[in-house]
Amino acid sequence: MNQITQTAPTKEKAITVALEKLGVSKQEVTITVLDEGKKGFLGFGVKPAVVQVTVLKNDEEVEEFLHVIDRLEDSTKESNIPTINKNDEMDSQFTNNDAIEETINYILEIGKEMKIDDLSITQKKDGKFVYLHLNSKKAALLIGKRGQTLNAFESLSQLVANKFSNSFIIIKLDVGNYRERRQESLEQLAERMADKAVRTGIKVEFEPMSSFERKIIHNALSVRVDIETYSVGTDPNRYLVIEPIK
Repeated sequence: MNQITQTAPTKEKAITVALEKLGVSKQEVTITVLDEGKKGFLGFGVKPAVVQVTVLKNDEEVEEFLHVIDRLEDSTKESNIPTINKNDEMDSQFTNNDAIEETINYILEIGKEMKIDDLSITQKKDGKFVYLHLNSKKAALLIGKRGQTLNAFESLSQLVANKFSNSFIIIKLDVGNYRERRQESLEQLAERMADKAVRTGIKVEFEPMSSFERKIIHNALSVRVDIETYSVGTDPNRYLVIEPIK
């Protein structure tokens, strides 16, 4: 079983029960809240919460999709990107909206390569930031183990956007609020590991993480005076260390 729909009095309880049934941790799944539920009043109008929890694919499946991303990223760097029909005189009229449209179309093409046929994308602009939210029943494939596939998508999207934009924009991708949930999970993990380092007097080493995720942990622990954090190694194997201050 790699997916379960769970009902419980609260969203948090439904997630906990689903994880126990699947035998996995929160970091190994994607979570879709189908119904937030209602507490009701004096026993009336109570409505249970419903969540769908999907286990992320195994390493071999993740690698298969990352190979698709890598191949398309190589083609992007070689400038083999479909372009808008425009002549030299129209270059100055090429807008960031055009760049966003090209980026979205290119992501949809990647989705087809990955056999994700129901992929849809919504956008939100905030200054130089462009937030693209990917929607699909195959959200787990879009995210990948610990966000690997989603991170690759984001890097590729940035390359495409830069190819077409007439000014600097930053592309941010998300699937099912994964970024927010991952940040909360990392912040909680950071505090637990920091407490462990102080309690045992022994430094704690994390597994390799992206620079974005290491930064989340650095920031989460920046106010503590009983530990210090630093990164060791080179990407993609660079990892974070929490060391108690004696």
